[in-house]
Amino acid sequence: MDKFDRIFQLHHLLNNRNSPVSLETINEELECSERTSRRAISLLRDYLGAPVEYDRERNGYRYVDEEKGVYELPGLWFSPDELYALMVSYKLLADLQPGLLGSHILPIKNRIEQLLARQSVGVPDVGEYIRIFQIASRPTNLKHFRVISTALLKGRQLCVLYHGRARDKTTERIISPQRLIYYRSNWYLDAWCHMREGLRSFSLDRLHLVEMSQEKVKKIGKEILDAHFQPAYGIFTGEAKHTATLRFTSAASKWVADEEWHPEQKGLVLEDGGYELEIPYSDDRELIMDILKYGSDVKVMRPDSLKNKVLEKYIQAVEQYK
Repeated sequence: MDKFDRIFQLHHLLNNRNSPVSLETINEELECSERTSRRAISLLRDYLGAPVEYDRERNGYRYVDEEKGVYELPGLWFSPDELYALMVSYKLLADLQPGLLGSHILPIKNRIEQLLARQSVGVPDVGEYIRIFQIASRPTNLKHFRVISTALLKGRQLCVLYHGRARDKTTERIISPQRLIYYRSNWYLDAWCHMREGLRSFSLDRLHLVEMSQEKVKKIGKEILDAHFQPAYGIFTGEAKHTATLRFTSAASKWVADEEWHPEQKGLVLEDGGYELEIPYSDDRELIMDILKYGSDVKVMRPDSLKNKVLEKYIQAVEQYK
């Protein structure tokens, strides 16, 4: 019998007795020495927070009366490394969508801190050591986020008002949510749009008057979703129809060569220390923005349509300073 088995057996022994249990009885029930029994009692009380107390008058151990029948052993056992990893995960969840799960996972966070304290390994202030910066993030309505995630998991359609930035127009849509995507510090919903009769990606900050319907979603298979949303570069998805070839200078190649712009990209280190990158894409809007941020350290080699658009952007930028 290992120590975890003894702790479980000790818990059931104390939980099922109406009177204190002597150390001799514990030794017999756990089939171990007095020293091992005392170690199990200590672990149960100090590590797992069980309300164990020693009754001197009746010479035995018992659960505190007001806690009897309430305390239960945790279902999982964690090492200090695992507990630290959970603390980091809590920090990540809290920062990605503030307020979303706070009230639900705060008790878990408190429990993790108690376990760390009982192991005498210290409870670090995660926020002091780990900072998460979200660049260009757009605020998401917390109420809408909860309705959307609930509908997604329950398989229910959504009625939304969608305001598109490009056309500056608001339309009412019935959509069947398929996946939530967290991309570049912002949330998107991949869904089947019943008005357009096709798959669309909606930015959550552009969805308003979000209501969950009782109608079941039109479920799209994983293979179809992957084929639609993953082949091309960026969030503007669809079947990849073009391949961009970008040539970076030796200064920029030190970073670009280690980056993944797309799962199916192809890279080649050039003799002069530069780097050539090939990326499949469908919609060039996001790709152009990423090219422009490298300024003079990148040149579009092909296709000509993409090269001309980038050149036009640079010309417009120069005009701004005249």
